[in-house]
Amino acid sequence: MRLKQLPRLETEHLIVKLLEPSQAAKMLAFREENRDFLLPWEPARPPEFFTRGFWQLQLQHNLNECREGRSLCFSLLDPDEAEVQGVCNFTNIVWGTFRACHLGYAMAERHQGKGLMREALSASITYLFEELRLHRIMANYMPHNERSGRLLTSLGFQKEGFAEKFLSINGRWEDHVLTALVNPRD
Repeated sequence: MRLKQLPRLETEHLIVKLLEPSQAAKMLAFREENRDFLLPWEPARPPEFFTRGFWQLQLQHNLNECREGRSLCFSLLDPDEAEVQGVCNFTNIVWGTFRACHLGYAMAERHQGKGLMREALSASITYLFEELRLHRIMANYMPHNERSGRLLTSLGFQKEGFAEKFLSINGRWEDHVLTALVNPRD
């Protein structure tokens, strides 16, 4: 499925959209500012991940993937669109009889605890279910990341299982709790 136009979601406190390659400096600032904070929760990042050139290419790739209906890599921006405050990525979109994707997200350390990620995910999930008619969104979290578990539960995600050594996070294979949210309209 090809998307006719790029989504732009407005919530009470955020603009949720894909960044253009010309906005690479905003993403780089978010990544540099939160490098140490996000280290325990994300894959090991090569040095080039923290360069403007990397983000110019990555943001173009994200736009291409979105237009082709394969992923939606949203940036969470303040209402003036001056700062990236977080990201939520719906990746590995599969159409046909599955109509599902994976969700990953990260919030800037200084914006933790304000309800912004819940706000962004609520709007994003509504878009995926109502506009794109996806059936299932899968999200996984490390058992010791209780905050992430509470967020997913508050959004209606149900635990579906446990996967030992599921993803390589910061250079280590980490166990994950598997959850999913099914479109209530289906």
